[in-house]
Amino acid sequence: MKKKLLSLLLLAIPMLSFAQEKGLDQQIDEVFGNLTGWFVNLIFYQIPFTDTISIYWVLFPLILGATYFTFYFNFINFRGFITSINIVRGKYDSLEGHGDNKAIEVDGDVSTTDEGDNPDTIRVEGHDGEVSHFQALTAALSATVGLGNIAGVAIAVSIGGAGATFWMIVAGFLGMASKFVECTLGVKYRDIEEDGTVYGGPMYYLTKGLKNKTLGKILAGLFAVFVIGGSFGGGNMFQVNQAFQLVENITTPVGGVSVLHGKGWLFGLVMAILVGIVIIGGIKKIAKVTDKIVPFMVAIYVAASLFVIFANYDMIGDAFSQIFNGAFSPEGIAGGAVGVLVQGFRRAAFSNEAGIGSASIAHSAVKTKYAASEGMVALLEPFIDTVVVCTMTALVLIITGNVAAENASLNDAQAILLTSGAFESAISWFPYVLTVAVVLFAFSSMISWSYYGFQGWVYLFGRSKKMEYTYKVIFCVFVVIGAAASLGSVIGFSDAMVFAMMVPNMIGLIILAPKVKEELVKFRNAMKESKA
Repeated sequence: MKKKLLSLLLLAIPMLSFAQEKGLDQQIDEVFGNLTGWFVNLIFYQIPFTDTISIYWVLFPLILGATYFTFYFNFINFRGFITSINIVRGKYDSLEGHGDNKAIEVDGDVSTTDEGDNPDTIRVEGHDGEVSHFQALTAALSATVGLGNIAGVAIAVSIGGAGATFWMIVAGFLGMASKFVECTLGVKYRDIEEDGTVYGGPMYYLTKGLKNKTLGKILAGLFAVFVIGGSFGGGNMFQVNQAFQLVENITTPVGGVSVLHGKGWLFGLVMAILVGIVIIGGIKKIAKVTDKIVPFMVAIYVAASLFVIFANYDMIGDAFSQIFNGAFSPEGIAGGAVGVLVQGFRRAAFSNEAGIGSASIAHSAVKTKYAASEGMVALLEPFIDTVVVCTMTALVLIITGNVAAENASLNDAQAILLTSGAFESAISWFPYVLTVAVVLFAFSSMISWSYYGFQGWVYLFGRSKKMEYTYKVIFCVFVVIGAAASLGSVIGFSDAMVFAMMVPNMIGLIILAPKVKEELVKFRNAMKESKA
């Protein structure tokens, strides 16, 4: 472990001086933008809808796909909600064979890890996988619950008004069906090594599930490339860069300059070391960190939101009136009803990533015999991320009066500060707490996205230890660069990579939906038998 971290630091040091040279990062960013602009424009091409409204084409397959899955699986996003909670609570653990370990004969010569786990995970534990349902859920949530819930919502309500919140909620409910499908497939078609290590995600269900193997390999290869690019950019550089912006802001005295000004590389180095310590341990280490961080940071954020909301309880009714009225009869905001709907769906899609395929990578590592059981756990993810956390943010912004046309040109960094200011108006000291929460959001997103990118990396380059540590060291170096550099074009490109993942993934989801239905029937039959 120490040798790997030392190599990380040695690689990072040259990057520090590179990032600090005045104007060099901006120059590189500009060159990078010129080289990759065509790809960004392709993925984020906007189809003119009215004279004032254009819609990103990538939203159509995401929304239409989610709607299709909602009907195809008989509204499982609503009807399966209670069952999903019960699975996470462990009510159906008896179906997994968790209690059968004593009946399995184990060779006494087989060694165990320091934590008491036998390396032969499949044979000894009596079921496949590496992490629990709850750990898989939190590992995936840590990648989706993040800055999009804070900055993205501020942008949505600033441009689309309060009504955008309604459509964010709708998109969140629809996205639950997409998450169910992709995460069921992630478990069904995963690869498990002899030592119990799991490799899963769209790369595997596209390759193994599609009858046309050539098409499957092409789509899987494309997805692997896109997920690696997304992990370095949107899942890494953007997260640490925006976290540093907020840290620098709260350490800036009135009329003065922050002690951290120009020292983004130092913040990045600290984060890189912390990230490196976690990700070198693999998915079990990641899951053990996220199952503690995610509930904590969500609880902090939701508690603060509820405090602001109930401190202004007399405005709650008016806030919901603005949301519902603005959703269907907006006046002069973002081109009318279509603009409000687009902003809501767009920011929800950016936030919960339903249909992108990324979450299926984390969920595929779960310990289960039934693929559909984890698919049902996964459908809770958009509910927590979008329906709960994003709605909380929107209500705080609406109640504190931070929904205004003059905020319509906000970028993500400014939007974070807008949200911080909204909380500060009710809780003077909360920007400091929010900063801690944002750093935790960023940290948890980075460690989960490192696992996503790593799975794409080993799919393309092999599963050797050399390839594993090569990726992880490169990832940590990008943490340092991300905190120090100007990221305009880089982030545009990495966001495009994330949404490009949707193209091969959604093709696979539509074709393989009948396989998911078979898995759902199998799991429901097992539940019925257990009750008999």
